[in-house]
Amino acid sequence: MGDRTMRGPRKGRCQTLRQWLLAMALLTAAVPAGAAPLHVAVASNFLTPLETLADAFAEQGGGELLISAGATGQLYTQITNGAPYDVFLAADQARPQRLVDEGLARADRHITYARGQLVLWARPGIALPAKGLAGLRPELVTRLAIANPALAPYGRAAREALEATGQWAALEDRIVQGQNVGQAFQYLATGNVSHALVAASYTRHDNRPAGAHQVVDTDWHAPVRQDAVILERTDSPDQALAFLAFMQGPAATGILQDFGYQPMDESQ
Repeated sequence: MGDRTMRGPRKGRCQTLRQWLLAMALLTAAVPAGAAPLHVAVASNFLTPLETLADAFAEQGGGELLISAGATGQLYTQITNGAPYDVFLAADQARPQRLVDEGLARADRHITYARGQLVLWARPGIALPAKGLAGLRPELVTRLAIANPALAPYGRAAREALEATGQWAALEDRIVQGQNVGQAFQYLATGNVSHALVAASYTRHDNRPAGAHQVVDTDWHAPVRQDAVILERTDSPDQALAFLAFMQGPAATGILQDFGYQPMDESQ
């Protein structure tokens, strides 16, 4: 099921839901001693931020999280095959909505928790173009890592940006696809590629690789909105509700911004 760590309505899904979540958080201020950890499936791009959020959630009495990370598409498949998760934090809106439509998650437990950004990253000694991705000279690219566009929202955004800037055709034979954005980042970190298009959150990692990076113009790809749902099969609905409420609270908002995510508000 991918990495596992133990740590301490879109625009219309609306103010009422947020108020209700916050109310639930107040009602579930603490988890009984000995309660089972909440099992959270998370898109790879959000693993490190979630570990930080998990520590803050535990400090507020929310209990422990058991975290499994992978590509959003892989996690969705695991859930439809019966994986025992309580909460799903996707890197897109489509898979959580499918789970709602398929009766595996409830529509009133479905929120957008963040909006991601894409960055172009180059290994040390390689200058990034002043005009952004559109100015990238193909002869400087030995290999370019992206996540699999069919499985990972950041991979889809990367392909959209490359196509919008006319770079896809020029670079297609040098593109290396990871199963998820975490794997694409590892290709960069281990020096196997000269460039990568990955989530901006990686620029905040303590062990990030050297090199330069720049944010990709959001006009070149569809927004990467990240949704969360509570799964119907959960045995810990109250704890799951408290966690979603925490995700939309001020403490979590600060952590999200530190990791390069843009919190969603009711106008988005």
